[in-house]
Amino acid sequence: MTDETKEAERPDPKRRRGLIIVNTGDGKGKTTAALGLAFRALGSGFKVFMLQYIKGKWKTGEKKLADKLAPEMQILPMGDGFTWDTKNPEQDIATTAKIWEVSKQAISSGDYDMVILDEINVVMKLGYLDPAVVVEFLKTRDPRLHVVLTGRGAPPAIVELADLVSEIVPIKHPFKAGIKAQQGIEF
Repeated sequence: MTDETKEAERPDPKRRRGLIIVNTGDGKGKTTAALGLAFRALGSGFKVFMLQYIKGKWKTGEKKLADKLAPEMQILPMGDGFTWDTKNPEQDIATTAKIWEVSKQAISSGDYDMVILDEINVVMKLGYLDPAVVVEFLKTRDPRLHVVLTGRGAPPAIVELADLVSEIVPIKHPFKAGIKAQQGIEF
């Protein structure tokens, strides 16, 4: 398939109103739900880019599949791991600033129909990134671009800006029964 054919198959962006979508809450499945949106978007001919604010060198199932789907789907893990693992807030703040710069570039590039900012809510909740800065930048995006923000503790300013907010509530989780994270489920 040529690049021209692929471009012709993409949906008419003039008809699209880009949404800001937030997946938050303490339950498991926020990133998984965002990946479901990505899968649906890919099936509609969209190009999707996901930046991961926490995950770094993990060999996750979603990254392995995205590599096979490139260039239509790209995942860029840039994090240093969970802040409770690094125990270095200064490093976490510096890493967050770098990821935010890449996020802004991706959002502004015009290359994507959907940009997913995985776990950005967590870094805002921890004070590593000012939600007001994120809100003001998102207001300047192309109005046809869908942006998905995931992670626990979505700040009120992000919730207010969003078109769609889903809170994932934990009811039962295998961790409570001592079952470790399972490949293909958690990563």
